[in-house]
Amino acid sequence: MRIIGGSARGRRLFAPSGVNTRPTADRVREALFNILAARIPGARVLDPFGGSGALALEALSRGAERAVIGDKDPAAVNVIRRNALSVLGEAELPRATIVCRDYRALLASLGEAFDLVFLDPPYRMEEAYTSALEQLWQRNLLAPGGRIVAERAASGNFALPAGLAILDERKYGDTRLVFIGRQE
Repeated sequence: MRIIGGSARGRRLFAPSGVNTRPTADRVREALFNILAARIPGARVLDPFGGSGALALEALSRGAERAVIGDKDPAAVNVIRRNALSVLGEAELPRATIVCRDYRALLASLGEAFDLVFLDPPYRMEEAYTSALEQLWQRNLLAPGGRIVAERAASGNFALPAGLAILDERKYGDTRLVFIGRQE
C-alpha cells in the first residue's frame, strides 16, 4: 500500500496487523481521489475510522490543509502516527491531528465543520454508518458544500438523516463508494 499522488506519491504505508483493519485498495483509493481532485486543495478532512490513515494522508499529500484522524485501536493509532510521519515529515506533522478514540467520542469532541469526511468502518459495523451520519449532521460537522464519502461493501444499505442526500455512488468490485452531501 502506497500514497498514490501528491507530494508524498510513492511513499509506503503500513497497515495494522490483524483482521480489524481493512485498508482501502489502491485502485479504489485512486478512483476516489480522481473524483474528489477539485475538492482536496485546502480542505479540512475528518477520518474517524482511520485504520492505517491512508485516506486522510492521501488527502494531505494532495494538498488538504489539515486532517483529524481517529481510531479506537491503540495499535492502529501507532501505525497512523508512523504513516503520518512518513508522508508529512516532522515539519508538516502538525497538519494531522491523530487521536485514539471511538468514533462516537471523537465526533462528540469536535467543534468545527469539515469539507471532506471519510466513513470507512469495518464492514461488519453496519450500525456505525447510520450512527456516524446522524452525529455528523446533528453536530453540524459537515461544512457547506462538504462531502461525506462512505466506503462499504457493495451490498447493504444505511439510513441517512433528514437533510443529507446521496449525490453519487460508484462500485469497484466488492466495494461501494457513496458520496453524500447536504440536501438541496
